[in-house]
Amino acid sequence: MNFSPIFPSIWRKWLAVVLALTSAITLTSCNPTEFKSEAAQLPQLVSSIPADPKTFNYVLSNESPNIFGPIYEGLLTENGVGELEPSLAESWQEEKQRIVFTLRKGLKWSDGQPLTVEDILFTFNDVYFNEGIPTSIRDVMRIGKSRALPKLKKLDDRRIEFTAPEPFAPFLRTAGGVAILPEHALRKSVTTKDRSGKLQFLSAWGTDTAPDKIISNGPYKLESYRPNERVTFRRNPYYWRRDTQGNPQPYIQRLIWQIVDNRDTALMQFRSQDLDLVEIGAASFSLLKHEEERGKFNIYNGGPDPGSIYIGFNQNKGSRNGRPLVDPIKSRWFNTVAFRQAVAYAIDRPRMINNILRGLGELQNSSIWEGSPYYLSPEKGLKVYDYNPQKAKELLLGAGFKYNNKKQLLDADGNLVRFSLMSSAGSKLGDAVGSQFKQDMAKIGIQVDFQPIDFGVLVDKLGNSFDWEAVFGATSGGGIDPNGSANFWSPDGEFHPFNQKPTAGQPPIQGREVAPWEAEIGRLYIEGAQELDETKRKAIYAKTQQIAQEYLPYIHLFTPLSLTAVRDRVQGVKYSAYGGALWNLYEIKVAAE
Repeated sequence: MNFSPIFPSIWRKWLAVVLALTSAITLTSCNPTEFKSEAAQLPQLVSSIPADPKTFNYVLSNESPNIFGPIYEGLLTENGVGELEPSLAESWQEEKQRIVFTLRKGLKWSDGQPLTVEDILFTFNDVYFNEGIPTSIRDVMRIGKSRALPKLKKLDDRRIEFTAPEPFAPFLRTAGGVAILPEHALRKSVTTKDRSGKLQFLSAWGTDTAPDKIISNGPYKLESYRPNERVTFRRNPYYWRRDTQGNPQPYIQRLIWQIVDNRDTALMQFRSQDLDLVEIGAASFSLLKHEEERGKFNIYNGGPDPGSIYIGFNQNKGSRNGRPLVDPIKSRWFNTVAFRQAVAYAIDRPRMINNILRGLGELQNSSIWEGSPYYLSPEKGLKVYDYNPQKAKELLLGAGFKYNNKKQLLDADGNLVRFSLMSSAGSKLGDAVGSQFKQDMAKIGIQVDFQPIDFGVLVDKLGNSFDWEAVFGATSGGGIDPNGSANFWSPDGEFHPFNQKPTAGQPPIQGREVAPWEAEIGRLYIEGAQELDETKRKAIYAKTQQIAQEYLPYIHLFTPLSLTAVRDRVQGVKYSAYGGALWNLYEIKVAAE
């Protein structure tokens, strides 16, 4: 799962919290077959998403699913293996702390208005760099200890210069990867405040906005949205890309995303040929594998998914309006390193892979994807927590916990150790992990209350109220370059969920503390971005992984294999775990049935 604001054209997920893997909302009421007659005349592709989009505002979105992959591009893009390629910029020149991008000729927005250098200046200076707008994008662009932002300068009608105040290794990937936004449609919202004194931008382009008001620059534009049913996109007639014969791309004129509440429903729709592709899990792999030839589809296996799946504790010691965010008794447990390590040793992760993933996955020990050159493997020094409940008990006893005559764990003050684990409701994977986690914790005397909750409620707890104890969730892993996760690891980041600070517009928190190891990871992420020597960069990010595995802000569980079933009529797929099935959508075709 890629949940990065960087490179929205990689159709995966957002860098902040990503729970689409485990999410589900309401039962869909749509009928996919109603589009079949249209499909005979209009090349289209039908897939599914597990929940409704929460906003049409790219800058404010922190969750998946979202609509932005099809409708936005940046100056550059990534291919399916993470290599940089031209996009809105036809070329670029990079020299030390300076990059000059040259825009393509004749770029236009989906409403036919010219896309110019002024749009780029607006996007960065007035939106991404605007401290009144809470966005994780700003975090990954901050440079050095000063946390300064790049400077932009218009050179002429097609060239724009980016300069960094200090060396910044991911400069090109970061500056080139974020979406460019339309000044003519959004300028007023960043200069006008509402009655409460907040920028109108903070409420602009919600899901109640008419689709034709959402101006895009990518291969598609938003055509319609019916809550709980579907999102549809139509080919952007002003998109810049053409094939070698001069034909407009993408070839597929319409995309339809059915909003399907769970994987079983999506699987059923795929098997009845109402969906053209579906991401599949371990439970459905063996079933579909036997149907490949007869069903006229192919299952693509990209290897380990780039996402990070974990269990984490809320370590925020702060209070709001005199009320602690976390019960102080439980907060002491969650902030005890030995407690978190004991929990890690007590999770039978191999059993999860065998029983839940049916062997179609690998153990995970780092938030950095193993396909990244910065990944540190256990063989090269990364600490692992092999299943060892006896070791877990020893750590707990050494930290002052004790057992009563019922073998229940108590803290030093005699409080029964019991906490709640939340996940997004409606997923068999989430339910299975929660159930086993509860069993594993019971073996070391800890009582867990597993609480699947509505996806929207969960997102609010993680990003707004901060009212939670433990969570089963997932993130993107940050992509190829670890700096893509800078917002996740910086103590001052816009999304640092295990110890979140308030973002713009949120009530203040009193008493929040940043642990020394937490600050050190943040410092190393700054240092890693400044270091231009690749060998030294790898060593820096290796250190961040070692610290994270020692102090365990997140307990990593496993990495499922990236599996997607795609109908044979969908031609030109170049599948990869990093990019998925549709990273090259512009050149994919659908054959007539």
